[in-house]
Amino acid sequence: MNMHLYPKLAWHGIIKNKKTYVPFLLTSIGLVMMFYIVSYLTYNKSVKQMRGGDDMQMILSWGVPVVAFFVVIFLFYMNSFLMRRRKTEFGLYNILGMGKGNIARVLLWQNLMLFAVSIVGGLGMGILLSKLAELCAAKMLSNQASLAFVIEPSAVRNTLFLTVLSFVLILLYSLGQIHVAKPIELLHGEKTGEKPPKARWILALLGMLLLGTAYYLALTTKDPIQALLVLFIAIVLVIIASYLLFICGSVALCKLLQKNKKYYYKLNHFVSVSSMSYRMKRNGASLASICILSTGVLVMISSSLCLRIGEDASLHTRYPRDLEVGVFTKDYDQSVAAASYMEQQVDAVLQASHQTRKNELAYNSLNFAALRQGGDISVKPYTEVSGTQLVMLNFVTLDTYEKITGTTETLGENEVLLCMFRGTFSGDALNIDDQFQFHIKKQVPDFLEGGDNAIATYPTMYLVVPDGETMKQLYEYQYSVYGEEMASSYQTWLGFDLDCNADTQMELEKQLEQQFADNAQTHQEYFYEVESLEMQRYSFYSLFGGLLYLGILLSVVFLFGTVLIMYYKQISEGYEDAARFEILQKVGMTRKEIKKSINSQILTVFAAPLLASGVHLCFAFPLLRKLLLMFGLSNTPLLVGVTGGSYLVFAVLYAVVYKATSRSYYQLVK
Repeated sequence: MNMHLYPKLAWHGIIKNKKTYVPFLLTSIGLVMMFYIVSYLTYNKSVKQMRGGDDMQMILSWGVPVVAFFVVIFLFYMNSFLMRRRKTEFGLYNILGMGKGNIARVLLWQNLMLFAVSIVGGLGMGILLSKLAELCAAKMLSNQASLAFVIEPSAVRNTLFLTVLSFVLILLYSLGQIHVAKPIELLHGEKTGEKPPKARWILALLGMLLLGTAYYLALTTKDPIQALLVLFIAIVLVIIASYLLFICGSVALCKLLQKNKKYYYKLNHFVSVSSMSYRMKRNGASLASICILSTGVLVMISSSLCLRIGEDASLHTRYPRDLEVGVFTKDYDQSVAAASYMEQQVDAVLQASHQTRKNELAYNSLNFAALRQGGDISVKPYTEVSGTQLVMLNFVTLDTYEKITGTTETLGENEVLLCMFRGTFSGDALNIDDQFQFHIKKQVPDFLEGGDNAIATYPTMYLVVPDGETMKQLYEYQYSVYGEEMASSYQTWLGFDLDCNADTQMELEKQLEQQFADNAQTHQEYFYEVESLEMQRYSFYSLFGGLLYLGILLSVVFLFGTVLIMYYKQISEGYEDAARFEILQKVGMTRKEIKKSINSQILTVFAAPLLASGVHLCFAFPLLRKLLLMFGLSNTPLLVGVTGGSYLVFAVLYAVVYKATSRSYYQLVK
């Protein structure tokens, strides 16, 4: 046989089926491009040299395996549809005398052509747009990007490896399909439909149970630390439940509708329900995939965009002053002396720079973790602390409280003032392991701004005790429980604002660190910490900007998958329904009635994933809100607005894609 025949047959097969191969090539080019861009940003030295670039590259590195996984999955999905469309052609070749080995050569040439276009187009577009992606990353980090245009070798290598691996696996799978199929099966492969599945009530009920469990976990999880673990469990449960409900539950629903004679025996309902029931096993899997991908897009975009929008508020909540200095000691009397020592070092640096403290906040405190059940507090080793009961106790003396608030209070023996942060407390008694019995004189408003407690993932109890002696007793008790390594220290804090620019603030932070380091030998019992708002700003920008960038990139990949599934689903159903609706016309249905039935079926099918993803998003909202607390974002109205806006925008895009892909369906069945 002429060796030039195989590439010709492969090329003509692509040209004659361009309606299905062009979307495959466009999508594969887009996926290869996205993978190159993610890899480029992860390994590029220019990004690494940006302020905050290390953090962004670390976050983007999480997305490399995720994008790679979905590239392989989506390419496999597209190839399965292409193989279904080409089986008739291969069956004809087989009957006309070509053996399966000859067909395998045609497939080999075809895959080589698709691979060549995908890798050249994808890498070319990726390299072309990589500089734009780098500029966008620099903008998110508030940096200036290098103007040099480079091709990242590591990104090229990874992209080539992934693309080769994907097409090799696709080829092996396709050859396996041809090898095990009989000629008559190949000839009728395109027309082979799914058998009407039975209503699997047990699996449908199991899907409802799993979905209910996931929703229950999302609504009842109170602790943000546990929310991260619960989120992964809930994601797995929702994915399994979605597939069970869309595949088995939808069949069961069709069976129920068929039993409703008033609904079922209407012309448009009869055709659409019968058609959905006949092919629901395959349809259900596609719809579940669309639902899960849509939910993923909405969760990533809404949460990452909310973090990006609220990053300045989170930054100022975490760092309420321009500069913060903390000294930690193991003795109460030393903590009092540390306050004077700290102010001396700060004044020495500020005077040398001709700067003055403004809006300062200074206080001594003691805090340690414990377990809480109602009004009973139990101090235990950290290994025994349960996340659902964890509480942070933060003690300050009455003198400190009055200095901060400018008020005057009186406390008797064993009396305290209480301020609850991210939690509630009822009652007027507090018992700590029967060692301390406090009477709560009253609850007071927040009096300490932001700081570490702003990003606390658990409730904090601020307790104002009468004097330093009570603080000493509390320190000694927690020290006896936790031991030398885990016991908390006394904390002396000084925060203040400055009337200078960002560069000066960062320089002052470095000078303060050096000042404390120079005196470390004479004050070995002191442990110090210096932080500036401006130095931390780039950490926030890199973290939130990196998360947003990763969210956008993954959302684009998921959108590729959503559009792809919707398009190929419309095409495949169009081919299958064309003959069916032709028969319906012959038995008396008008074109208007057929079109009405088509509209009813398609609208029902494609509205379901969008509605289901909206429900998933609503139940995921409490978990998202708790997870965002870990990033210092407590602005719930912002999260509600961004999440709702993201869903509305996505719904519009979804409708546009549905309208565009439905044209292909109508063209096939008209």
